[in-house]
Amino acid sequence: MDLKWQDAEDIAIRLVEEHPETDPLTVRFTDMHTWIVALPDFKDDPKKSNEKILETIQMAWHEEYQDSKS
Repeated sequence: MDLKWQDAEDIAIRLVEEHPETDPLTVRFTDMHTWIVALPDFKDDPKKSNEKILETIQMAWHEEYQDSKS
């Protein structure tokens, strides 16, 4: 499945898999952007992200992270 910026939940799941010990709230948006575009199944234009998109992904990632710790 190809990931695009609007796939916040799917990207969040992949980020938990790739960075299981990382608290998403400690990650800078610039680093998160780099990690997202480096995902093998990410196929969107890296320039199409913005702060709102990254914040949405970060909150979804945080939710997945919390679930993985409980």
